[in-house]
Amino acid sequence: MRKYKLNKSEIDTVLKILKSNYPDAKSELNFNNPFELLIATIMAAQSTDRQVNIVTKKLFDLYPGPEDIIKLTEEELGEIIKSSGFYRNKSKNILKTCEMLLNEYDGKVPENREDLVKLPGVGRKTANVVISNVFGQEAIAVDTHVFRVTNRIGIVKAKTVEDTEKELMKKIPKHLWSKSHHWFILHGRRVCKARKPLCEICEIRQYCIYNRKLRSES
Repeated sequence: MRKYKLNKSEIDTVLKILKSNYPDAKSELNFNNPFELLIATIMAAQSTDRQVNIVTKKLFDLYPGPEDIIKLTEEELGEIIKSSGFYRNKSKNILKTCEMLLNEYDGKVPENREDLVKLPGVGRKTANVVISNVFGQEAIAVDTHVFRVTNRIGIVKAKTVEDTEKELMKKIPKHLWSKSHHWFILHGRRVCKARKPLCEICEIRQYCIYNRKLRSES
């Protein structure tokens, strides 16, 4: 019978290798406070961290807080963040989020997932990014890299982002949730790429279900 998932021992080994390969892994979005990370993460949808960092530097230099951004019109904000993509929708969500922060949270970013996901443009992934990176809460934010890498390796076998997160929370020790999230992202960006994974240089290829299948078919 074909194997679709790694066992606990194999998962533990994979995590140890990833930890060794990416010991200083952290968010590649630039931020100085919870508000900056929240807005940057909203903007990161369908964009790259590098491009978002370029845009947010300009934005936060001019408009550092929700009370500043809220003074802009959708069109004015859209012009500033245009290069991040889907700027009309992002501009609308950012302004509504700033309004909610000011009206309901005294201008501060909520520290819990339940309140964060009430903000426009904030889903579970974005909320998990915020609570894990600035509030020290263990969480696994499943973006396109985490979804691809964990399913491709065989740590999980899930069809949706939500199911992937649920499975990962069961398979990975809680104290490693936030760290492993960053390991998977960096591995996905540098090695386990979407269109052409660099299996020949991958140090976990002997455990990877995808690579085993390639070898069996060659």
